[in-house]
Formats: sequence, C-alpha cells, structure tokens
Amino acid sequence: MRLVTYRADVESAARLGAIAGDLVIDLARFGGAKNVPFPSSMLEFIDLGPRAVAIATRLIAECEGGFPLGTAVPLANVTLLAPIPRPRKNIFGIGLNYTQHVAESAKSLDTSPDLPRQPVIFSKPPTSVIGPGEPILHDGKITQQLDWEVELAVIVGTKARSVPRTDALRHVFGYTVCIDMSARDCRRAGQWIYSKGQDSYCPLGPVVVTADEIPDPQSLDLWLTVNGVEKQRSNTAYMLFKVDELVADISRGITLEPGDIIATGTPAGVGAGRDPQEWVWPGDVIVATVDGIGTLRHPVVAR
Repeated sequence: MRLVTYRADVESAARLGAIAGDLVIDLARFGGAKNVPFPSSMLEFIDLGPRAVAIATRLIAECEGGFPLGTAVPLANVTLLAPIPRPRKNIFGIGLNYTQHVAESAKSLDTSPDLPRQPVIFSKPPTSVIGPGEPILHDGKITQQLDWEVELAVIVGTKARSVPRTDALRHVFGYTVCIDMSARDCRRAGQWIYSKGQDSYCPLGPVVVTADEIPDPQSLDLWLTVNGVEKQRSNTAYMLFKVDELVADISRGITLEPGDIIATGTPAGVGAGRDPQEWVWPGDVIVATVDGIGTLRHPVVAR
C-alpha cells in the first residue's frame, strides 16, 4: 500500500489517503462507507498496527476501481504533504553508513577514515520536516555550505525495545524518501544537530510504502540530482549497518515507538566530498529518488 498525507485545497485540513492508480482514496471516508473506522491521520493509522494495513488493502482491492461516492479524488488535484507532517519525536539520523561516504567525509569533514564499529546516530527535530515541493531554506547569514544527502527513511510501526536483529523488520511500518540537508559550516564541537536540524532540512515523502511491499529494503537504488546533474547514485545494499541492524541497535537503549523515523544514511557524492567542493544556493533545484518509493523535488530559496 502507498499512503500519503494530502490536502484537497489550501483551506482544507490534512487527510490520510491511499493511492490507487491515479486516485487518492480518503481512508477515513472510505472506511466510513465500509463501516470500518479508519482514522484521518498517518500517525493514528500507524498506531492501529499491521492489521489495519491488511484490512485497508483488502477493501480497496475489492472495489476494483469502483470506489464509494466522495471517497476518491484524482491524485493530480491534491497537494501532497510530508507523510508525517509533525513527527512525535526527533528523526533518528544515521551518519557515515556507506563505505565510500566514510572515505569522502574523512577527506573534507575531519571525520575518522575508519569504518564505524557501531551506527553513528544524530537527530533532526520535527520542525525540520517539509513535504514534497516545499522550499528548502537557505539562510546566508548562517551557512555558506549547504549540502545534499539522499536517504531511505524507515517508519517504525510497533514499539521496539531491545529487539533482536532477527525480529527487527517486524517492527517496520514502511519506508519513504528523505533528503538530509546539512549546513556543513554549522557543526559545533563535533555535534551535528544544528547543522542538520534547521527548519526545512528534512524533506520527506512523497509517499510511505508499507513494509509488505518492500520485503528487502537492502536492494533499492537511490540517487540525487542538483539542477538536473546527477550527484549521487548507489543502492541500499551498500549500507554498513542494514535496516534491521539499525532498529535493533537503537532499540537497545532508546525505545522506538510507532511513527518514529530513521533516516538510514547517504552514499558518496555529497557536495563536501567533491573537489572542488560544491554547495547549493537559492535558485537551485534538488531532486531525490528511492526506486520503488518515489521522488522528491525541492527548490532552494533564500530565507
């Protein structure tokens, strides 16, 4: 199932939808027509657990395109928002999780050239999240080194506390695309949250693909362009720490809860690792794709 948070017009509230062909099915209204109480927000739907996904998938399939009146709207007529517009907690970011990115970071960002023995974890606050097409803000008074990173993001579905790696993927609700924007000149004493957590620095979307449709999250191509020029291209197979390892590792000390988000790290090709280094500026356009999930396109604008 491909789930979205959408707005039908500028005056309406955000709604939870499921994509069926070129339509968005409003799950709360659809559930009402089928006498099944589906919620109207992504977080509330995640809270219901895996059974809700199975029921919604079955009911939509049974309609065979003939959806009840008032429950479907053309996808082209809606505005997609971040799938979880306001996460309950900080996003968990994973640094240095692709071998070649470790090497390029060591050359330009004073990080260790040695491969991490454990996941490197930082966070991005909920206020950093923006949805598809929204502008990435460039504040020239704060940064002159705004950089890009395409990432696979994991959405937690059920509470995970000290889970073994063998059970970790059972706690995943689904996957989405993340662009981890980074102001490289805003690191403070080695700490990354101000560099990576500023407003608009966490584009998410355009959809959440539920875990049942991505049985192997370690086989997904991902790539990013700036102004149409490819900067990054890799595959999640090259993660140092796989999705199941990340869920297991974080949950040893921090309880993961439904709706939590893990941005799993970026491959090589970031601006800081280039010679000469490259940065994005107002007027640039960043496009990031994870195969099987979707594409984010964001203009960079002056703040």
